[in-house]
Amino acid sequence: MQTAYITHPLCLKHDMGAHHPECPARIHAIEDQLIASGLLGYLQHHDAPEATHEQLQRVHAAEYIDAIVAAAPQQGRVELDGDTSMNPYTYPAALRAAGAAVLGVDLVMAGKVENAFCNIRPPGHHAEKAQAMGFCIFNNVAVAAAHALAAHGLSRVAIADFDVHHGNGTEHMFHDDPRVMLCSTFQHPFYPYVGADSGNDHIINVPMAAGSGSEEFRAAVTERWLPALDAFKPELLLISAGFDAHREDDMSMIRLLDADYVWVTERLKEVAYKHCQRRIVSTLEGGYELHVLGRCATAHIKVLSGL
Repeated sequence: MQTAYITHPLCLKHDMGAHHPECPARIHAIEDQLIASGLLGYLQHHDAPEATHEQLQRVHAAEYIDAIVAAAPQQGRVELDGDTSMNPYTYPAALRAAGAAVLGVDLVMAGKVENAFCNIRPPGHHAEKAQAMGFCIFNNVAVAAAHALAAHGLSRVAIADFDVHHGNGTEHMFHDDPRVMLCSTFQHPFYPYVGADSGNDHIINVPMAAGSGSEEFRAAVTERWLPALDAFKPELLLISAGFDAHREDDMSMIRLLDADYVWVTERLKEVAYKHCQRRIVSTLEGGYELHVLGRCATAHIKVLSGL
């Protein structure tokens, strides 16, 4: 079965300013590398639908969604926090980003594809129940997890987050919900300055010191993530795929290599084969050095596709 590739043109129109690292060129960087690799034509292409308010409200407060709608500008930009702003296309782009993750779940649950990659922005894993932050408006991977539980009747969903920043929003939403396991590696202390001591039986947080590299990352996955996932036996695996822990990405001080993203995708694919009937939905989070982002996301998708 093919890998679904889900995106939408509106994801290119959300723009937070000329020098903002979370820029529209990130989408192009991945697509250009997929074209150069010859991989793009082998993927099953889908336009992301809009997430519905019902889907968003499973993880976000209704008042927060209303506040985002009310804040959406007709022109120019409005600031939501020091890192996150909206232009006239941000709200519809955010609906498509969350909708992409929902569609990915629907496609893998229907057996139409084995897995899916959502090339989307704005990213999502910092967005909390009632707060936009860290470039994120709606928590795309959390919306997908809640959709899998509510619409597909699953009882165990796992989220693997290898972005260099902790997915505080995802933890915030599922910290007290044992149906969702979050496995997260992240630089600490570092934005958003949480996660090091808030884990539990189903929140597997592995903070990494500045300067950590392949050895520390692979040990975290091997010794902490994989035993927890095996014990949890997820029915669906979601990935918050951030590529900003790469040594060439100056957003952080973690020193991963291209090969580490291949390796972790292979390990997660093994988990999905063992427990999830092969079902994986991966959503783009961070990654701001464009050449690195394109290379590593393409390597990640190549492993997912088996090509």
